Parts: sequence; structure tokens; C-alpha cells
Amino acid sequence: MQHVCILGSTGSIGCSTLDVIARNPEKYSVDVLTANTNAEKLFEQCVLVKPKLVVLVDSEQALKFQRQLDKSDLDIIVKSGSKALVEAVKFSGIDTVVAAIVGAAGLLPTLSAVQQGHKVLLANKEALVMSGDLFMQAVKDNGATLLPVDSEHNAIFQCLPESDNANLTSLSGVRKILLTGSGGPFRLLPLEQLKNVTPEQACAHPNWSMGKKISVDSATMMNKGLELIEACFLFNVALEQIDIVVHPQSVVHSMVSFADGSVLAQMGKPDMRTPIAHTLAWPERIESGVEPLDFYQMTDLTFEAPDYERFPCLQLAAKAMQTGGTAPCILNAANEVAVAAFLQKQIEFTDIAKVIELTIEQIEVTEANSLACVLSADRNAREVAQALILKGIEKR
Repeated sequence: MQHVCILGSTGSIGCSTLDVIARNPEKYSVDVLTANTNAEKLFEQCVLVKPKLVVLVDSEQALKFQRQLDKSDLDIIVKSGSKALVEAVKFSGIDTVVAAIVGAAGLLPTLSAVQQGHKVLLANKEALVMSGDLFMQAVKDNGATLLPVDSEHNAIFQCLPESDNANLTSLSGVRKILLTGSGGPFRLLPLEQLKNVTPEQACAHPNWSMGKKISVDSATMMNKGLELIEACFLFNVALEQIDIVVHPQSVVHSMVSFADGSVLAQMGKPDMRTPIAHTLAWPERIESGVEPLDFYQMTDLTFEAPDYERFPCLQLAAKAMQTGGTAPCILNAANEVAVAAFLQKQIEFTDIAKVIELTIEQIEVTEANSLACVLSADRNAREVAQALILKGIEKR
């Protein structure tokens, strides 16, 4: 029986995780759930899984939850605030943590889970993007097991040579890692129309059901840029060892090319329950609720090179990884601010990349040799990006 803490249980990954666990109740006990503001959804989840502890970051929503809890027969400890979020992974008996908080907000609680030596199911790519080597060193120092939930990184992990230790994955004979991406909803849209797309259009992903921020990242392909950085740290490979391949059907989730000419691909329907189930049960397999592919009904599978003119965020991400230090952290912070501004209709879709580029230009990149340094770079980048948005983006 694994005792599970879900960081970000009311989001897409959190809900999918609970669905998988509900199909395998004899294997998992959900002891801790956390959310940012969605008290109503969190209470619904508590009725189903009856955790011992919940954390709501928003204190007002925590009070709302407590009032609803007082009217029920549930016996649950309720805490609030970001510090409580970091402490949640230390709750007695927890051995598995699903890190599903979107963005930089997930760094500290995810790092805390690693420091406890837990099995950490990583769906929060920003934690690795921001702190890279520091994060991976913490995994090693604390004997944690880190398993990738992102469908692409999970696919790569499944295709790499087997190892008894998830953190010692063998790269023997590997020629290239092929990181696939759908290209999002604007892959074929005329370039001159990109500036006019709306948040609603950007959030309408053709294949995946995701939150708004990640959907916009997919539309700009910054999601793939962040995944490129994450893959470098996760698998300890150089930037040159990874190729991005646009695959509109989202059936092949990523591939690994070997020295002998072989290419292994992990395939499946675009449903996050598959990688969640894989990481929950690793090295075993469990029921996920996802139907297998029907090869008799499948249409063509196509692959193409990414269009860097259409997706400038890809180049910005690759350059940040190449620069190293705090550059990936700055990139991520500027992107979060820019995406939020786009969703609030403060800037145009094509301004997202401009905000990121200008922010990187204005901040000195330093070594990311401490958590304090990483958090400082994150704060500075947010301030610069916000200032650029407030005064209007330079037209280029």
C-alpha cells in the first residue's frame, strides 16, 4: 500500500491521478490533498478519498472549506498558506508524492518532497527548469526516486534501457532522444494571423485536455521548450542529443534513437492517465482506464520539423539552456508573467515571445548555485516582465 500526497489535486493531473487510484484502491491510500483556491472541488475529492490532511494555499478558501467540513462527518486536518504546502509532503506515513502544481509555485513543495527521500511523480516541469542541477543533486543526496509524469518524458523513460533504479537510467547506445509535440492549435495558421488569436482559441488544444496556462504554452510551443530543458536535466544529456519532432496526432509520445539504427517509440492515446499509472506502479503495470490503440482505425501518423519562425519560444528555450545558470529560470518566470497577461488580454499572442526575449536581455545571468539565487532570479524576471507589459511591448 502506497501512501500518497497529491500536490495540486484539483488540477487536470490531480484529477486524473485520483481516477487511476480509484481503479486500484487496494494499492493506494490518498492521505494528503492540496489545492490553491478550489475549495469546492477539493471538498468533493475529500468525500471520495477521505484524506487525513488537506492544504489550501488561499486562507479565505481554507476557511470556506473548514465551514463545509464542520457540517460533514469527515475527520480531516485543514491547513493553509504556502508554508503548509511545503510541510504537507512531510506528513506522517507519506511515501509517494504527485507533484502536479503548475508553474514556479510547485518548486518548493516538490523540492521538499525530494528532500524527504520520497518517490516523486514529477508533473511540474518548472521545478527542474528553474533549479536544474540543484534539484537533481537533491534527488541523489536524499535517495529520492524521481519518475517523470509528463507524457513525453515518461515515454522517453519507457524507451530507455531498463534499470533497477529510476535515477540511474542507462544511456548506453543512445544516439538521440526524439521529443515529440503536436504543434498545438496554430501549427497551420497563417503567420500574419497569429497576433490576432484569442485566449479562447489558444486554450482549445486539438488533442489534450489541459489547464489554461499549459494550453497556451502548447500553442506557443514553449511547453516543448520547457520540456527540452527538463529532458536535459532529467536524463543528463546535452542539448545536442535531443531533437524536437512535430507529430500532430499525439499518438507517439516520444522516441529514442540508438546507435544500431533502432528507434523505440512509446505510443498510446493522448490521455495523461497512462503516464500517471506507469509512474504510480513502476516497475509494475496497473489499470489506468485508458483504452488501447486500435491500429485498424488509426489514420496516418505524420512527423515534421518544428517551424522556428512560427514558434520563437522554442529557440528562446534552447538558447536559455545553452547559456545555463539562471537563464532557464528567467525564461520560465518571464513566460509565466507573459502568459498570464495574454490570458487577461493585456498583450497579444505574439507578444509572449517578445516579453520573454526582452526580459532575458535585461537581466544578468548568474550561476544557479543556491536556491536563494534561483528564487532571486525568478523574482527579478517577474518584475522586469511585468514592467515591460505595463509600459507596452516594443514593436519589432
